[in-house]
Amino acid sequence: MMRPLPGKLKLLALSLLLLLLAMHSRLHGCAGEWVADGSAAAAAAAAAEDPMDDKEKRALYAAIDSFVGKGWNGSVLYPDPCGWSPIQGVACDLFNGLWYPTVISIGPVLDNSLQCAADAKFSPQLLDLKHLKALSFYSCFPASNPTTIPATSWDKLAGSLETLEFRSNPGLTGGIPASLGRLTSLQSLVLVENNLTGAVPAELGALVRLRRLVLSGNGLSGQIPASLGNDRLDELLIMDMSNNSLTGSLPSSLGGLKGLLKMDLSNNFLQGSLPPEFAGFSSLTLLDLRNNSFTGGLPPFLQAMASLQDLLLSNNPLGGSLAPLDWEKLPNLATLDLSNLGLVGAIPESMAALTRLRFLALDHNRLSGNVPPRLAELPNIGALYLNGNNLTGTLQFSSAFYQRMGRRFASWDNPGLCYNNVAVDAAHAPPGVTVCKDVQEPGVGVRDKVDGSKPEVSSSLMATSFGISASKVNGFWYLVLVQGVVATSLLFMFL
Repeated sequence: MMRPLPGKLKLLALSLLLLLLAMHSRLHGCAGEWVADGSAAAAAAAAAEDPMDDKEKRALYAAIDSFVGKGWNGSVLYPDPCGWSPIQGVACDLFNGLWYPTVISIGPVLDNSLQCAADAKFSPQLLDLKHLKALSFYSCFPASNPTTIPATSWDKLAGSLETLEFRSNPGLTGGIPASLGRLTSLQSLVLVENNLTGAVPAELGALVRLRRLVLSGNGLSGQIPASLGNDRLDELLIMDMSNNSLTGSLPSSLGGLKGLLKMDLSNNFLQGSLPPEFAGFSSLTLLDLRNNSFTGGLPPFLQAMASLQDLLLSNNPLGGSLAPLDWEKLPNLATLDLSNLGLVGAIPESMAALTRLRFLALDHNRLSGNVPPRLAELPNIGALYLNGNNLTGTLQFSSAFYQRMGRRFASWDNPGLCYNNVAVDAAHAPPGVTVCKDVQEPGVGVRDKVDGSKPEVSSSLMATSFGISASKVNGFWYLVLVQGVVATSLLFMFL
């Protein structure tokens, strides 16, 4: 067995151990510094090999200065905008060994986003950024700073620009420049909630790679150009020109947009009948033509749109009836808004085959006949509006149906319609509908009927509140009276 070391030897051994540890740490630290210095040198070398084009850098600073103001001083704050000092909203790509800006987004999207000054304006240098792919302006031009979209020089970006967006700019006035039609690489043109006026340029029909055309919420007028429907725009998926002042009939050439998924032309002054060429919209999932002046009835070719999920036609003087359509051929319908169309005739039983239907509005028409009981069996129905028609007969819906639907079911303003108060308790009775006289429960008088007043509600996609019917109150006091009589009888039995 080894003898323990004397105290002095222990102290010496400990000192040597600490010395070795210190030397190891220093060597390791030096190696780490060398590695870090080597990485920094490599990065610097890479930056030197792939610098940013000087002309592009100057154009970028000038373009942004014109929007955010001279006080921005970007050349000092961001000396390497495509490298170690990136600008929020600016992205770059490498082309032939040089960095170029490819994305510019200006507007209060994030806390540190570039935001326009009160006197923001377009700089000619903006269109000198020859590799620009996406350009976006959000809430950049207020009404106090009226500005127009540049009318010329867009052809400089013809080979690169894929996305152009102006959103929520009340100060963006004037027309849509016809020169935008030269942006042959453009895939998305979004001009939403600005103050643009004038006609939609026919030149936009030359944008053969366009997938999204959204011009909603402006003051555009005139007819929809037939050029927008030519078969050259076979890549177009979304067309939205809603909330403008467009007039005239729909060009039949729009039926050539075979790949279209969504068409929204609501809230304009369009008129005429729907073109039969629309039967070719086999991929269409949304058709929104609300609040126009279309006529000619519901065309049978609508049933050829087998992919249709949302059909919104309300507030048009279409006329006609629901009968011409074979509703079973629209199995994917989830939203069907046919209110205030001047429809006549009965509600067809075939509408109960729309098993995916969540919203059905047939209110404010002149529909007649009985309400098909099978409508209550629609497995996904969440809102059903039948009010304001000439429907008659007895509602054959259960008390559980009325309870589940609540304020999302409306059937008042149908003078010949009634409900069975034997099958439906007063607490869940349909508002504004009277009790059927031939099935009225004995002992229930006129005062126990629903008062027949019209609750304030409409078939909008947002539910509003119903009023409380008088039958709830009368039914409560009737129950109290019955309970009192029973209690008195029991008391006399035990005395």
